[in-house]
Amino acid sequence: MNAQGIETPLNYAVSAQDQAVRNRMAPNGMAPGQAAPKNSLATAAMTLGIISLCTSVVFVGGPLAVIGLILGIAALMTAKRTGVGRGKAVTAVVASCVAIVVSGLVALFMVWYANQTQECYQPDSFHQYTQCVREHLNDN
Repeated sequence: MNAQGIETPLNYAVSAQDQAVRNRMAPNGMAPGQAAPKNSLATAAMTLGIISLCTSVVFVGGPLAVIGLILGIAALMTAKRTGVGRGKAVTAVVASCVAIVVSGLVALFMVWYANQTQECYQPDSFHQYTQCVREHLNDN
């Protein structure tokens, strides 16, 4: 019974309780059942940055890192506007920059190595090639 002496159905009281629970905010400021906002661009950029860092020693990482860097900068701009995904965007930018540097260093090393061993490219056997390379690298 309510204050006026009228009986209230139980399902009405439950519905009112459900409505009160639904109106309450969760500790993160979101209503219960509401999904948190996501920055998918930051997730994609971070994934590309990490993959490019892992593959930077085989030249695949360089182009992936450039794409990851562009996406990471775009994700930083989105994170600045929405406030979501800043950590992932920063991770993407840093990983992509490191991957670009590593890819550049690997390319420089390959050019240096090819220059040092260019006389050894027409060997009769692999043993002759390795012997020639050792001689050319030990001379310098």
